[in-house]
Amino acid sequence: MGIRKLKPTSPGQRHKIIGAFDKITASTPEKSLVVGKKQSGGRNNTGKMTMRYLGGGHKQRYRLIDFKRSKDGIPATVKSIEYDPNRTSRIALLYYADGEKSYIVAPNGLEVGQTVMSGAQAAPEIGNSLPMQNIPVGTIIHNIELRPGQGAKLVRSAGAFAQLTSREGSYVIIRMPSGETRKILSACKATIGSVGNSDHALEKSGKAGRSRWLGRRPRNRGVVMNPVDHPMGGGEGRASGGHPRSRTGLYAKGLKSRAPKKHSSKYIIERRKK
Repeated sequence: MGIRKLKPTSPGQRHKIIGAFDKITASTPEKSLVVGKKQSGGRNNTGKMTMRYLGGGHKQRYRLIDFKRSKDGIPATVKSIEYDPNRTSRIALLYYADGEKSYIVAPNGLEVGQTVMSGAQAAPEIGNSLPMQNIPVGTIIHNIELRPGQGAKLVRSAGAFAQLTSREGSYVIIRMPSGETRKILSACKATIGSVGNSDHALEKSGKAGRSRWLGRRPRNRGVVMNPVDHPMGGGEGRASGGHPRSRTGLYAKGLKSRAPKKHSSKYIIERRKK
């Protein structure tokens, strides 16, 4: 999956770098796996704005992704690789041998016509989902569960991958994309390979309008506000805002935000690299 750099025919095209759609094989999603998606515009149930800088954007439909991969032992054929507006990665449409269809996050190297499978009997090959107790040490993985049967929660965005580094009793040691090393129950499932569309990190929107298409409205900085609106506001002329902090007064840089008594801290062996 490559990227496209456009010729500077206009100011908006000059710095634009977008993903190539050459690997995408279908333009319309599978109708049975699509549901409507309601945009909130940042308003709550009474119509009051509770989240600023949201609103507008292109209408989207939600594709139902199978993060549980619970159809163990039934082979599935990859029918198409498709675009999904709700995530950075591409998705793959699977046709199971028993007639069922489902979407999965498309890993790097997955091709149309390939066969994938889930369950303890599946081989540790790209696109296959199996319990981590059956995955060889050193394997690159993604779509990792935190609790058995819960569905994948970790390592799902474009280009992301984790590595299974070792085993320790009923746990496996995983090196996360952030550099964090942590323990996860070996009965949890993970999918072999890294998430596709790895060039997503190189994309540049080129113009403000592309942010508007994604439903992001202009965000003004705290230092340009008045003191009544933001702790960093006010002052004569272009005064700097003092220590960077959030709208509610919490320090924004350097302050540890993780809860000190968080339950999952005991599973973390080494914190992420700063």
